[in-house]
Amino acid sequence: VFKLIPMALILLYAYLGSFGGRRRYPALVLSGLLFCAVGDGTLRWFVVGLSAFLIGHLFYMSAFFGRWRFSRLRFATIVPIAVFAFLMGSKLISTLAADGKTELIVPVAAYVAVISLMAWSAIMSGNRLAIAGSLLFMLSDSILSWNMFVSDVAYSGYWIMLTYYAAQFLIAGSL
Repeated sequence: VFKLIPMALILLYAYLGSFGGRRRYPALVLSGLLFCAVGDGTLRWFVVGLSAFLIGHLFYMSAFFGRWRFSRLRFATIVPIAVFAFLMGSKLISTLAADGKTELIVPVAAYVAVISLMAWSAIMSGNRLAIAGSLLFMLSDSILSWNMFVSDVAYSGYWIMLTYYAAQFLIAGSL
């Protein structure tokens, strides 16, 4: 319950900030926030929560790609994001395989790919709040997954929640 209260407040903040202008972007961002809140509430059933977050990221990605503003520099950021996703994904997959949790390999790999594309789509939008939020979301989920599957991260709970709520607030602020 206490984990969902901040998300409810962020959803309210986003809703209040979504009036005026084009309606597609706010609708997609609000949908992403809603699915992420569902992910928060269902993460104890890991694949269910992960799926809700993945759907949330697809909504975010649709919103950000809808505001595509091409530049060569922004486009080139796909390289470091892809390298990070490959390294993180490889480590997670090898650890899951070694621990006999092979049923999680496909969902985790799909999630790494989608959150990485979501971050890149935010960068391609040129919206600084969306960019900062998406990169913080990647950081939050990287800490979470490393802590869950690879090795303990000191103060992980604090780092995960601080970066997660900051990410969602910034993405909501992009409205």
